[in-house]
Amino acid sequence: MADAAGSGGFTGSRGFTGRRGRVRAVAAAVGAAALVTVCGCTVQPAPTDAKGRAPVHVRVSPGAGDASGTPGPTASAADEDPGTSSPTQSPTPTASAAATPPAVLWSRGAYGRDVRELQARLRQVDWLHDGPTGTYDGATAEAVKGFQGKRGLPRTGQTDTVTWQRLLAMTHEPGRWELYLLGGQPAATPDPRCLTGRVICVDKTSRTLRWMIDGRTVSTMSVRFGSQYTPTREGVFQVYWKSRHHVSTLYDSPMPYAMFFSGGQAVHYSSDFAMRGYAGASHGCVNVRDEGAIAKLFAQVRNGDKVVVSW
Repeated sequence: MADAAGSGGFTGSRGFTGRRGRVRAVAAAVGAAALVTVCGCTVQPAPTDAKGRAPVHVRVSPGAGDASGTPGPTASAADEDPGTSSPTQSPTPTASAAATPPAVLWSRGAYGRDVRELQARLRQVDWLHDGPTGTYDGATAEAVKGFQGKRGLPRTGQTDTVTWQRLLAMTHEPGRWELYLLGGQPAATPDPRCLTGRVICVDKTSRTLRWMIDGRTVSTMSVRFGSQYTPTREGVFQVYWKSRHHVSTLYDSPMPYAMFFSGGQAVHYSSDFAMRGYAGASHGCVNVRDEGAIAKLFAQVRNGDKVVVSW
């Protein structure tokens, strides 16, 4: 009878168990919803391959916390799915990129004042014997290549930042006449006495000669002068004699394209100046190192033309 009475209120033991399971599921869902409301969490279903994990995976949203603004707890690494990386985890490093080669400052074909300084410094360490010319030519490239090889640097013949820093450490700042050892410097402003007539205008400060006609510069060239023991005289003179193949009777040295203006002093071509530049000096004459330039000057100058030598 008890069984009968019991069966009158229930559908049997299976029905009771199913109803109880549904109640538990609803309670769990309600609890999860309450947790979301209170804590600001998100609810994610567990992955289908989860083993032994809770049917509901709770992850706290960033910034969720109490009323005071204190951040709430965050998911630990143990809460992450197996085989996945944390959002802040660095990716596995790949093979490192090749080192960037140093920047090239100058190479063959470059020209200007910076190239002059490079050449002057290469001369200081005996890797270059010509110049400076201000043009990065084949001789300069070979000198750079030799300097690089001696110091274990790549023998490129190009001046990069590493080569340049090594050269700077071994040399001193070149002076003006080291930069223009073989000439090439700009001419100075002409002396006012050169602005009228036909004038060979020589400036000792800039070591230049201007050939001028009525204030117009026809040509310019680099020149050198006598030493302190045999100085070139200054003042205003005139060309009084021209001698194409002259040889000095005092020093027994050739003076091609000589144009005499004061005693034995003349403007003439000097092979020594062409070879050694300002490392040498004349015996008082005005030396020109550009043979082609002085040959043209010799053809244009006349006896009686003015010569001005000034500082």
